Amino acid sequence: MATKAYINGQIGNWDEMMIPLSDRSVFFGDAVYDAVLVLGGKPFAMDLHLDRLYNSCALTDIMFSMPREQLMGEIGRLLAVSEGDAHMLYLQVTRGAAPRKHEYPEGVAPNLIMFAKPISLTPKDKRVKLISMQDLRYEYCHIKTTNLLPNVFASEKATRAGADEVLWHRDGRVTEAAHSSILMIKDGAVIMPPLDHLVLPGITRKVMHNLCDQNGIGVEVREFTVDEVMQADEIILCSTTKNILYVSEIDGIAVGGKDRELAQRLQELFLDEVYAQTGVRI
Repeated sequence: MATKAYINGQIGNWDEMMIPLSDRSVFFGDAVYDAVLVLGGKPFAMDLHLDRLYNSCALTDIMFSMPREQLMGEIGRLLAVSEGDAHMLYLQVTRGAAPRKHEYPEGVAPNLIMFAKPISLTPKDKRVKLISMQDLRYEYCHIKTTNLLPNVFASEKATRAGADEVLWHRDGRVTEAAHSSILMIKDGAVIMPPLDHLVLPGITRKVMHNLCDQNGIGVEVREFTVDEVMQADEIILCSTTKNILYVSEIDGIAVGGKDRELAQRLQELFLDEVYAQTGVRI
């Protein structure tokens, strides 16, 4: 199945679409993006993703003025020609195309780029392995920009080490993973890192927080350390691409596995929410 793509209103096959060489995303990574799980043609948690996309534009001074209703219409056009039952929908807004210069160009309209990639869903019973690593990213981690080179380096290092993801920390304080949120379960509560400039506000994390609140499951939002994670009852890896998975190993040491009842309940609550929004069981 061909991946369908969209650029400023035009739709075609992924490998046939082109953007201008002068687009500022090429030279500066001057763009923001978001990624949405689509099942049976229906996006999951779309409002939350669009909230984050428009907020990322505001935080980076990208003047993306397309109304949400119009953007949803354009997304619908792309999904209507996308084959398959499961897709990852990527939306990218760049500052626009202009002669190379560091300062913002004047009078340039943002470019909207999207594509819908057919995917296979990660098995929900998969247990993942992490390696810990010092978080060397810059201090705008709360903005979902396309400046992802540190994430690329970290993901490659994890793959070479036979791991699935990275446990990032700043001098011991856990922040997140290369492309996932890190949560943990301890003494019957779900513990989440605070959302500051060092942590991306993950959509799956937000959904999990809401579900915990709705179902009487305690949530603590606070800083925690790598040592605490190693002693946690369960460690949760969550993202749009992974949904909810549990960690079985960090740096070659077995972890978690001490509260499977709550772990399974959280995963079931999340998958029920996916079904409620999309009509698809995963």
